[in-house]
Amino acid sequence: KLGTLPATTKVYCAHEYTLANLAFAAVVEPNNKVLIQRLEHCSQLRQQNKATVPSTIAAELATNPFMRSSEPTVISAALVKNPSCSNDEDSVFTEIRQWKNDF
Repeated sequence: KLGTLPATTKVYCAHEYTLANLAFAAVVEPNNKVLIQRLEHCSQLRQQNKATVPSTIAAELATNPFMRSSEPTVISAALVKNPSCSNDEDSVFTEIRQWKNDF
């Protein structure tokens, strides 16, 4: 449902976990250039003691593996992590969530 919101919709989370979440996302999709740029930008913000939130739906769709569970790169990462994982969106999301839990 979140992914269907307008791209400019602001996402306000109630915590400052952005760097940790982006570090995990970079393990899932190490070649995602938008993700790497966002990680660098957010690292700079935190070094300046600035908040990384709010985000936007567009940024989340481009960098958040939980919103990208239908993307071939995320599916591939889930299958590498667990070869018995099905490649449907729900199974990939579940595998990525478990991976993040253990990260």
